[in-house]
Amino acid sequence: MAAALYIGLMSGTSLDGVDAALVDFSGASPVVLATHFAAFAPELRAELLALQAPSTNELERAALAANVLAAAYAVAVAAVLKSASVRGVDVRAIGAHGQTVRHRPAAGFTLQLNNPALLAELTGIAVVADFRSRDVAASGQGAPLAPVFHRAFFAAPATARAVVNIGGIANVTLLARDGGASGFDTGPGNVLMDLWIARHQGAPYDAGGTWAAAGVAGPALLRAMLGDPYFALPPPKSTGRDLFNALWLDRALAASEPHSGADVQATLLELTARSIAEALRGHALKSVYVCGGGARNTRLMERLGALVRPATVDVTDVLGVPADWVEAVAFAWLAERHVGGHALDLAAITGAAGPRVAGALYTK
Repeated sequence: MAAALYIGLMSGTSLDGVDAALVDFSGASPVVLATHFAAFAPELRAELLALQAPSTNELERAALAANVLAAAYAVAVAAVLKSASVRGVDVRAIGAHGQTVRHRPAAGFTLQLNNPALLAELTGIAVVADFRSRDVAASGQGAPLAPVFHRAFFAAPATARAVVNIGGIANVTLLARDGGASGFDTGPGNVLMDLWIARHQGAPYDAGGTWAAAGVAGPALLRAMLGDPYFALPPPKSTGRDLFNALWLDRALAASEPHSGADVQATLLELTARSIAEALRGHALKSVYVCGGGARNTRLMERLGALVRPATVDVTDVLGVPADWVEAVAFAWLAERHVGGHALDLAAITGAAGPRVAGALYTK
C-alpha cells in the first residue's frame, strides 16, 4: 500500500515550542517516521504569553505573532522532512493546531493564533488548521480533540482504560469496555508548576519533579485550590490559561498561610495529580496511560500511580506512540481525517451536536 504521509504540528499551553511529527497512516496503526522539537525564540514565547490576556494593540500584535509562529512551524516542517529524507511533495497535508490565546466556548468562540495560508506558502504543502471552531459552532467545547485519536488507536477490546495527556492543561480520555469513549479537561497540568518554578528559580519546568519532591503539599491550600468551581463542573468541559494562570495562583496564595517555594510546588503537583485522579474515579479502570510533558515528571507519575490504584500507570510508549509526540501525531491524523472527508463524532467528548468534519483546508 502506498504511503499516506502527514505532518502534525502542536504548540500547546506550555508555550515551550513546537512538536512536529511525520506520520504514515497507510497501515492499521500510525507509523512515526520522524519527529522534531523546535523551542520558541524567547521573544516569540514572551509575546505569545503576553497575548494570553487583553493588552494594548493586541489585534496587530496577534497578527504579527501569527506570522512569526507560521515561520517557526515551517522551519520545524523542513527539519522533520530532512530527518526522514522525505520530500515535501510526498506529504499530503500538515495538521497545524495553532497557539491558543483565548478559549471561551461559552461565549461561542475559541482562538488559536496561526497563519495557515502563510504556512502553506512557505512549505508548499496543504495545511489543515482551525480544528476547534467547527466544534464550537456545533455547540461543543472545541476541546479536547485528542480523545478521538486515543479512541482510534489506544482502545482495547473489552478493556476499560484511560489515556491522560498532561501538557500545560491536563485532559483525560475514558475508553470504556464497550468501545465508547468520553473525555474532558481536568484542569491544570504543568502550567502552574512551570509558572511557579520559572518565577522562583528561572527554570522552564521542574525536571523530574525534584523541587516538588523536596516540599510538602499544604492540605489547606490544596483544599482551597480544589474548591475552584471548575473542578465540580460536569463534563463536557474544557479550560486553559484563561482560568488557570498567574492571577489564579496569586489569589489562592494570598488567601492562604505562608508556604515555602518548594511546598507550593509540591501543592501544585498534588493539585494536578488529585484533579486527574478524581476524574478517573469510579470507572473501574484496568490501566492508565500518560502522555505529554507530565509523563516525564517522575514525582507526578508516582503520585498519580498511588492515587489511581489498583489501576496501573504507564506511558503511551508501550502502546506504540511515544509520550512526547502523541499530540503531534494526533494532529497529523486529524489532518488525514479532514482530507478524507471523515466527520469526527465528538458528542460524548465536547458536547457537539453531532459528527462534523473538523478543520479548514489551505491548499498548497
